[in-house]
Amino acid sequence: MFRHLAAVWTARYFLFALVRLDLRLRYRRSVLGVGWSLLHPVAMTAVFTVVFSQLFGDGNPVGYAAYALSGLAVWAFLRDSATIGSKAFAQNESYIRQSPMPYTIYTLRTVLGHLIHACLALCVVAVLVAVWKGDPAALLGVPLALPGLLLAVLAAWAVATIGAFVNAFFHDTSHLLEVMAQIGFFLTPIMYRRNLLDDRGLSWLVDINPAHLFLSVIRDPLLAGAPTAASLSAWGAALVPVAALTAALLALAAGVVAWLHKKVIFHL
Repeated sequence: MFRHLAAVWTARYFLFALVRLDLRLRYRRSVLGVGWSLLHPVAMTAVFTVVFSQLFGDGNPVGYAAYALSGLAVWAFLRDSATIGSKAFAQNESYIRQSPMPYTIYTLRTVLGHLIHACLALCVVAVLVAVWKGDPAALLGVPLALPGLLLAVLAAWAVATIGAFVNAFFHDTSHLLEVMAQIGFFLTPIMYRRNLLDDRGLSWLVDINPAHLFLSVIRDPLLAGAPTAASLSAWGAALVPVAALTAALLALAAGVVAWLHKKVIFHL
């Protein structure tokens, strides 16, 4: 596996060229360019703020907008990395047949492309938080979100890799992931807060939801503003299960790669 990762590092310029190609093709001849990636989450946030801020928020529309947009950004990154990443081998079949690049470079291509979109949305969240808190010092919480974001990238890469290998053998995998993502959206505290489920005895729905773990270590530090001793302690406690889950997913992905990387070419 270390040789495989070394091969990915060696092919990093090819990887970055593929990511740039994806962005160039997606936004070619458009006026806003990559800014179009913000249109959907910002529009959804505006709708959620108008409709749900009084029901699920604390009465502050700017604070609720920051909460909803951060949730949408992280959720969209995890969802698209898994669903679109599961199709990576089929979409890159021509490259796979012509060059001996490591297979995981194609799933990482998908993850990095969607990471760029997520980071743009999270930058808007940081601006909203500064306006909401009325203090530029609120941006001091941004560095605390970076470890969680890195773990989310590694976990998304692992899930995309597992999904891509499984999808090569069972072509309905991507469709199943899309259905599961639709269900998962409503079970994840994105437009509503967790306490709504806790008050109704449904906290277990959040506890078994892996997406919420990543949300908690990315969104919570962003919205908390300047860190305090209590927030740092809570952030550290939340980071432990996320790191354990990411390590488990990476180990599973490594096992799948070792098991199937010589067989997958015959099923594309």
